[in-house]
Amino acid sequence: MFMSILLVVAFLYASVGHGGASGYLALMALFSLPVISMKPTALLLNVFVSGVSFWFFKKNNHFKWNLFYPFAITSIPMAFLGGYISIDAGLYKKILGFFLAIAILRMLNIFGTEKNKIVPSSITGSLIIGSAIGLFSGMIGIGGGIILSPIIILLGWGNMKQAAAVSALFIFVNSLAGITGFIIQGKQIPLEAWYFMPVALLGGSLGALYGSQKFNINTLKYLLAGVLVIATVKLFLV
Repeated sequence: MFMSILLVVAFLYASVGHGGASGYLALMALFSLPVISMKPTALLLNVFVSGVSFWFFKKNNHFKWNLFYPFAITSIPMAFLGGYISIDAGLYKKILGFFLAIAILRMLNIFGTEKNKIVPSSITGSLIIGSAIGLFSGMIGIGGGIILSPIIILLGWGNMKQAAAVSALFIFVNSLAGITGFIIQGKQIPLEAWYFMPVALLGGSLGALYGSQKFNINTLKYLLAGVLVIATVKLFLV
């Protein structure tokens, strides 16, 4: 059951240029995996899924380097710092629940409607946004794309697929930085994370292939949103 849902989560997130960490964390919370193993597991899966997602979106000419690099300049060191920081399990659940709520809104298209006109991004704004997202990404084990992509769309800095391509690479570099900070503390990636990786990679590859060319998976998105709602409630109540 866990592996089947993991496959679907990776597919759906990769189809919109995301690594899937918020979905993996929600899934692990639902199945009551130890909090200590959730962050490194999500970061590891993120690296592989976001990497393949970026490759497909870039291959289809949706990537904009000038939109990406200002975010990355500040997000990478901050994600490393966040990965190095250890926080109380109770606080971790509350912060994670907050970001899952954002993921739910994103899945339900509550925000993130494309603008009719694309405008140049702000370098200063991108640096500030990148640092804030990077820090929280490293702390809780997400790549930050679930936050970055709607910001890009809302500000009119890119269309849906450009936001997906930029977010995919953003997630990849942040996840690498976060997991590096985690390992430098002397901690190890849980063994089960490596068992989950092939399933997540398969789902992510199929999702990225589909999403980089088409977008019509609303039913599956609503199902995933339902899973995230249940996980969010559990995190706040348990």
